Amino acid sequence: QVQLVESGGGLVQAGGSLRLSCAASGRTFSSYTMGWFRQAPGKEREFVAGITWSGGSTYYADSVKGRFTISRDNAKNTVYLQMNSLKPEDMAVYYCAATRVPYRATMISDFVSWGQGTQVTVSS
Repeated sequence: QVQLVESGGGLVQAGGSLRLSCAASGRTFSSYTMGWFRQAPGKEREFVAGITWSGGSTYYADSVKGRFTISRDNAKNTVYLQMNSLKPEDMAVYYCAATRVPYRATMISDFVSWGQGTQVTVSS
């Protein structure tokens, strides 16, 4: 399994942008589909975005479609989440996760490796 470390969280005003990064250890990163999830206080963890192992397919939750972009650089063992037009409801701890299931995974149970999370705070 890969080990994952997120970074890039912080405080931003509504309408602003942040770019999250997730660095993976291990030589098999390129074989994993990667996902971003988030968890707001008092709420369940929810799927945000996913990208297949080659980067050829990306998919998003409806709530972030058109505002967030997931990408990956397999040479750098890193996956990114570019977040634009941030809203107060985007405020949460953001987690990256890895899976080898052969489909566009969105369920928490699909993912086998998780990072520790990075806080995103959006002020209104």
